[in-house]
Order: sequence, then C-alpha cells, then structure tokens
Amino acid sequence: MLRLAEEGRSNKEIARQLDLSPGTVRNYLSEASAKLFAASRIEAGRIARDKGWL
Repeated sequence: MLRLAEEGRSNKEIARQLDLSPGTVRNYLSEASAKLFAASRIEAGRIARDKGWL
C-alpha cells in the first residue's frame, strides 16, 4: 500500500488494486503516516523505503 501511495496513486486506485475499500486504504495510510511521523503518505513511503521495508 505504501509503495502505491509513494507512486502517487489515489486511494481509489489503491483500493481497486488491493481489493479493499477506499476508506480502509485511507485509514491504513493514515496510521502508517502517524507511526512513521511522516507529514504525508508519500513521505511515509519514502521513509519506509529508506529503512529497507519496501
């Protein structure tokens, strides 16, 4: 999910690709951003990539 968000995909696009609801995607990305102390979902993806998680 963070990989797709980092690419700039919308919640709807991510939800379609992962067979989830857009609300679930929004909630997951919000939680990931908060846990990584990221200002945005794209930044959360970058942080995760820098740490070798993606």
